[in-house]
Amino acid sequence: MRCFIGIDLGSTTTKSVLMDENFEVLGRGITNSRSNYDTAAAVTKQEAKIGTRFTLFRKALADAARGQGGANNELRIDEVMGDLERNFRLEQFLDQLEGLHETCEAFVKGPRVAGREGAIKEALRAVFAKLRDEAPKLFARGAARKSDFFRDNAGSRFVQIAEATAKEMGLEYDLLLNIYDKAIIEVENRIPSEDIGGKFQRGLDRMAADATFALDAKLARAALDRALGVELEETYIVGTGYGRVRLPFPKEHIRSEILCHGLGAHMMYKDTRTVLDIGGQDTKGIQVDPSGIVENFQMNDRCAAGCGRYLGYIADEMNLGLHELGPLAMQANKVTRINSTCTVFAGAELRDRLALGERREDILAGLHRAIMLRAMSIISRAGGIRDQFTFTGGVAKNEAAVKELRKLVKENYGEVQINIDPDSIYTGALGGATFARRSVN
Repeated sequence: MRCFIGIDLGSTTTKSVLMDENFEVLGRGITNSRSNYDTAAAVTKQEAKIGTRFTLFRKALADAARGQGGANNELRIDEVMGDLERNFRLEQFLDQLEGLHETCEAFVKGPRVAGREGAIKEALRAVFAKLRDEAPKLFARGAARKSDFFRDNAGSRFVQIAEATAKEMGLEYDLLLNIYDKAIIEVENRIPSEDIGGKFQRGLDRMAADATFALDAKLARAALDRALGVELEETYIVGTGYGRVRLPFPKEHIRSEILCHGLGAHMMYKDTRTVLDIGGQDTKGIQVDPSGIVENFQMNDRCAAGCGRYLGYIADEMNLGLHELGPLAMQANKVTRINSTCTVFAGAELRDRLALGERREDILAGLHRAIMLRAMSIISRAGGIRDQFTFTGGVAKNEAAVKELRKLVKENYGEVQINIDPDSIYTGALGGATFARRSVN
């Protein structure tokens, strides 16, 4: 199968999209951008191929199950796909956990640990044994995970378990933490094992051993063999994004963020005329024609005010997860007026307002409005909003940001259709994949 891939190397996350010759998106991938952009590009491309295998498996499963009849086949297939996704990710997590354990043990050296190597390795074995034992619960049905990224899930529990283990064994906790910090950087900059087929098979084995398995095991295995048997030929790849100059592609395979986001939004919603993208480091207001070609655009200056980095900084200041900001802001009784969207000064203003007794929910609502006001200014300089309007980027998943945007658009432009795709974070990569497909023609 000929495949066309777009990779969007962002400042915080790297995304990829894989499509076929008919412009159908088969797989998507996302990973931390890390400091090693080459690795991030390789990892997210691998993730897009994994997503493609899931798509092919679903199609093969639907074809095989169709002959069995029954009105509940689609529901059973949905259940199987959900279970296989969780079990595949569990196998992937255990594989990375093993690599992290081995790397941690390799860092047990130096004058500080002299004479205690055995005790420290024993402590590490105890920590990782606990992490492995807990892993199935982390990927069980209905389980809530901190993140989709290995470092976030493994790191948070490592810290908690290591602290208790160090105390129990009479070791310094910061010694174990220092070893972990060194090891996780090395592990993050490795490309995961290529044994994708093996992880699928082991995931299916776990499911088949469960008495509640929704479909005939032989049928599911035959469908999986079909999906894994399809050769994925990388016909053309296009790279874009914040770190695109570091992508290991020839120059003719590189496109600007503006072009890719404009075309990607058009592919999601063909009647799009105005695009707002808020990424980790920049905000873009883009005008496109009926074919998705950019007519005009504006970006913020080099300051990251009003971007994803700004929200990340606020989350750190308030000791919250980034995903918690939107829901908290939605609980506001009023919208506090924020004077600065400067990332540096925002922390000081935040602390001042908290000291004055203002509710953090109200402050967060004000911060979200300040971000959207800045975005509206950028859109205005690009030519304003024309129907239809598409909002993309990671911030598009923040419900408080979307709420403020809708209010401001209505106040300034009246009733305008606002499109927000659940996969909007992949817009740039989708545009890149579309350019890749068009390049072959």
